[in-house]
Amino acid sequence: MNSRKSLDRVPSWVPVDGHALRHAGVHFDAVRIGGFLGEDVAYRLMEYTDFQAGPIVRQATGERYLYFLLPPRTAAAYAWPAPARALSRSGGALAFVGIPALRGTTWPLDWRSRPTLEDPFVRPELLHEMVVCAVR
Repeated sequence: MNSRKSLDRVPSWVPVDGHALRHAGVHFDAVRIGGFLGEDVAYRLMEYTDFQAGPIVRQATGERYLYFLLPPRTAAAYAWPAPARALSRSGGALAFVGIPALRGTTWPLDWRSRPTLEDPFVRPELLHEMVVCAVR
């Protein structure tokens, strides 16, 4: 049985309804991976963590990116193999990530895996390991 706890309070960066753009590097860093590779990494990560991976946002249009949300100021600590791309405040570049609400209509964004009390973020070291394995 999955014993994940629902969030007692929604993180401040999750909108109440619809979706909103959030600046990467403020509340979270993100790693963006598109298409089949992104889905493969998400599945590997979720299977390894017994489906308690932390927050993963899925985009249903365009490149069909998946955004793996990491603790702030952690993405730059790893050399992400292409085509994974770290989004954070480092390097002087601005990056925004669309964040869906936890309920209601959020198309074209949805949660592949939601943040929980136990897993408010994806573990960066584990994600890096899964990405490296997936691109080999």
